[in-house]
Amino acid sequence: MGTYSLPDLPYDYAALEPAITGQILELHHAKHHAAYVKGANDTLEQIAEVRDKDQITPTGLVGLEKTYAFNLSGHVLHSIFWQNLSPDGGDRPDGALRDAIDEHLGGFEAFKKQLTVATSSVQGSGWGVLAWEPLGKRLIVEQVYDHHGNVGQNATPLLVFDAWEHAYYLQYKNVRPDYVTKLWDLVNWTDVADRFATATAAATA
Repeated sequence: MGTYSLPDLPYDYAALEPAITGQILELHHAKHHAAYVKGANDTLEQIAEVRDKDQITPTGLVGLEKTYAFNLSGHVLHSIFWQNLSPDGGDRPDGALRDAIDEHLGGFEAFKKQLTVATSSVQGSGWGVLAWEPLGKRLIVEQVYDHHGNVGQNATPLLVFDAWEHAYYLQYKNVRPDYVTKLWDLVNWTDVADRFATATAAATA
């Protein structure tokens, strides 16, 4: 059976300073993300165990499936998040991604405001997400609660902003909007554009 593993960061823990301190990044990656990886692997083993023992019950399975979805989605979103950021990031996209933002989201400034508000106003813990929705063939902005609630089932995440307190609280306290503003200086638009190209190519294949 395949298992999930914690990906290495494409930069050092201190590389995103001053926007994100090395202390926060190390805790976020080596502790929080690692816990989601372990949680996904452990829950898969538990599901396999009850299945093999023919001990699957509705109540037990619902709890395991929710736990698996929570941890797997946390792993997936964090894996995208690290690649979405770069010490050389910032500015704005160009090419096909820029054109799609203009067409579907009213231009870059309107999109930036929408994703900023979506991320800053998530109730409790969650994410702001730019995603490609292939059924409608359009870009959308989503609010993700926890790791997997309130999302379009068909949508592919392209750019994700982590709004969980562990992502910023040691540095920004309770002022989440200040943290979100700093994230824009780190966005790796090459990575986002590559994800967009892959998602749109898959939709037309």
